[in-house]
Amino acid sequence: MPKTIDYFETAVALADGLEKRGLIPVLVGGMALVILGSQRITRDFDFLMSSQASAMADLVDVFYKNGFELVTKFNKDGGVQRTVDNARIAAIKLRSDLPDSLFFYHWEIRLKVDILLDFPLPAQDIARRATKIKIKSRLLRIASIEDLIRMKELAYADRHSAADATDLEFLKNLQSRQK
Repeated sequence: MPKTIDYFETAVALADGLEKRGLIPVLVGGMALVILGSQRITRDFDFLMSSQASAMADLVDVFYKNGFELVTKFNKDGGVQRTVDNARIAAIKLRSDLPDSLFFYHWEIRLKVDILLDFPLPAQDIARRATKIKIKSRLLRIASIEDLIRMKELAYADRHSAADATDLEFLKNLQSRQK
């Protein structure tokens, strides 16, 4: 019988590895909503982090040690088409490009992890207000409901996506139930 892939375990291991390097990843996006109880279907994990250029080598090292590669090209449907298979080359590319978003992909388990670098909001502020939850005996930071709402409002204003509107409705209902 094939081994079941635990994407949460993989994402928490990445977050733990980043934390050990002094980086502070905060889970945002669809998977944060799933943890909060949303029925949303998503295929990736999104982390918001500080954009310290000096930390790029550490960030790349954690991902490559966990079997991920930096995505350099998507196909027209948004699927991963090309990655950099060398961690050193990936770190050099990131230092020279200074992007506000990074995408890493694990070909074997088909998992994509997005890193938002102080985008669309400053990571340090979001991290300070984040909630820590325990998953697989490790702590994971999840953005506060208020911050998730703000990020979804920005996403909706940009994309006018039905999924963003549904996410906003879920978050606002959750917020009103907690008050």
